[in-house]
Amino acid sequence: MKSFAYDLHTHSCLSPCGSDDMTPSNLVNMAALSGCDIVAITDHNTCKNAPAAMKVGEEVGILVVPGMELCTSEEAHVVCLFETLDGALDFGRYVYEHMPHVPNKPEIFGEQRILNEEDELVGIEENLLLVSSFIGVNQVADLAAGYGGVAFPAHVDRDSYSVVASLGAIPPEAGFSACEITRDCDFDAMARRHPELSELFILRDSDSHYLESLAGDPSFLHLPECSAQALLQKLRTGNARL
Repeated sequence: MKSFAYDLHTHSCLSPCGSDDMTPSNLVNMAALSGCDIVAITDHNTCKNAPAAMKVGEEVGILVVPGMELCTSEEAHVVCLFETLDGALDFGRYVYEHMPHVPNKPEIFGEQRILNEEDELVGIEENLLLVSSFIGVNQVADLAAGYGGVAFPAHVDRDSYSVVASLGAIPPEAGFSACEITRDCDFDAMARRHPELSELFILRDSDSHYLESLAGDPSFLHLPECSAQALLQKLRTGNARL
């Protein structure tokens, strides 16, 4: 086993709340500069900037895992990661078909920009990505697995847009094997209030929307190799605090 620095929750400029500076190239290079071996790109309800970020990762020499931060019908955020780009993009198409299509207002939310690996504009997502999908919390894990992925509740210690905030607890019937807390979370205090966390693999991620927040100290996990397959297998079966 080797130790790898990771950040499995980041947003590019495709997310309406993401900074315009969070281009695929900037995001991946900043993650590398901050010491990450593994970074996941997880825009809201879409995976369309993952192809560019993965190409940059190959050039920079770090593993970029394609993913998404899905907003469920309960307004809870769940991170979904995939072994392959094809799996992520197919999942993204499913989500797009199962979410309301509300035109984006760039003057309010900013442009939702799709870029290539050179950070050149190749498209604009016209429908607002900051919406709740029609997919429920209890559906996500099985749905992601069908596309070769793993899902885990995002930032469960936050009082908004988390599974705990929306439902009061992480339901066992949802089938999650991991969950995410923020980097400054007091885990012991959180676990006393929510003992179900002791059954889950705990991740700490940045949820970065800005380059400066990517520069923080990454967390580490132990894997047999630096690959998406090894990472997702760990998240499927792991049960340890980090």
